[in-house]
Amino acid sequence: MTRTLSFARWAAGGYASVPAPRAADPARLQTLGGPTMGTHWSLRMDNPRMLPQTAVREAIETVLAQVVAQMSHWAPDSDLSRFNAAPAGHRVELPQALAAVLARASHWAQASGGAFDPTLGALVAAWGFGPQAAPDAQSGPPDAATLARARATGGWQRLALRPGAAGAPPSALQPGGLQLDLSGIAKGHAVDLGAQALQQLGLTDFLFEIGGELVARGLRPGGQPWRVQVEPALDDEAQALALPLQDVAIATSGDRWHVRAHGRRRWSHTLDPRTGAPAAHALAAVTVLQPRCVDADALATILTVMGPAEGLAFADRLGVPALFTERLADGRLQRRASRAWPFGTRAAA
Repeated sequence: MTRTLSFARWAAGGYASVPAPRAADPARLQTLGGPTMGTHWSLRMDNPRMLPQTAVREAIETVLAQVVAQMSHWAPDSDLSRFNAAPAGHRVELPQALAAVLARASHWAQASGGAFDPTLGALVAAWGFGPQAAPDAQSGPPDAATLARARATGGWQRLALRPGAAGAPPSALQPGGLQLDLSGIAKGHAVDLGAQALQQLGLTDFLFEIGGELVARGLRPGGQPWRVQVEPALDDEAQALALPLQDVAIATSGDRWHVRAHGRRRWSHTLDPRTGAPAAHALAAVTVLQPRCVDADALATILTVMGPAEGLAFADRLGVPALFTERLADGRLQRRASRAWPFGTRAAA
C-alpha cells in the first residue's frame, strides 16, 4: 500500500495533499523529505527556534533506519528476515520495538477475527508480491495446491510471542516456515517513531508522513490546523475533502497500487487472511483516524480487507473514525463514513 509520494503532490487514492510552501509562508515553516521503506518520508514543521535542518533530518533518518533494520522483509539481514529464516522449533530473540509491533499486530488480528495477520509472507509471495514472489506469478493466480501450502505456513496464533522478563529479551517461536510480513503496520509504527524523534528535539508543531501514513502535531504558524486532502469523490477534484488535523494520525489503504493482472483478472496486494485470496469487493480506499499511526495503519488494512459493509459495521462497533470510498458499478466513487468520523463526506461549498 505504499507509493512514492511527496508534499508537492499527494492526492491520488485517498492520500493527503499538502501544498508546497507558498511565498506567504513564514520562514520558520520548513519542509524536508527523503526516501525510505520503498517510498518517501515528508515533513512540514513550524521551526520557530530555527533548529538546524541537518539535525532534524538526522533524527528522522536514524529512527527510520532502525525500523528498516528490524522490520523490513526486503532486507535479508533484518531481524524480521532472521526470524523468517530460523529453523523449525527455534525461539528467536527480538528487539523490543519489533516485539511490540508484533504484539500490536496480534491484538488487531484477534480483534478483527483474523482479517489482519502479520504472518502472511508466504501467501503474499504466492500471489506475486514481495521479495519472495513466486517466479511463475506472472503467469496468473496461484493454483489451489500452491495456495494451500502457503496458507498452511501462516497463522498469527503460531507465533507464541513471549515478552521479555527478568533481563531476558522478548522472543517468538518459529514453528517452521512461518513468514512475517509487517507491511500493514510497520509504516505506521515508523511514523510514530519519527514523530517522537521530532518531539524530543523540541518541535511541537509538524506534519510528518511516510508514503501516505501521517501524523499531525500542534498547529501551523498562525494557529490554524494542518490541512490534508483525501481522494476526491466521483473522480472530481472539486469534491476533494480538505481535513483540518491536529494531534491525530491518519492512514489510508486502497486497491490502486501494488496490483497484478492476468487476462481480465486484476488483484490487489491486500489479501484476506480468512480466505487466502485478495480482497474482492467494491471498496476503493479507506481512511482512518487514530491517536497512533501504528493503529491507524493496521485498521486501514483491516477495513480494506473487510469491505464496505463488514468494515463499516466493524468501525461502528469499535468507534473507529473511518471514511470509506466505494467504487460504483458505473465506475464512479462514493463515500460513506462511520459514526465516529468527525468530518463530512463532501467538500465544503
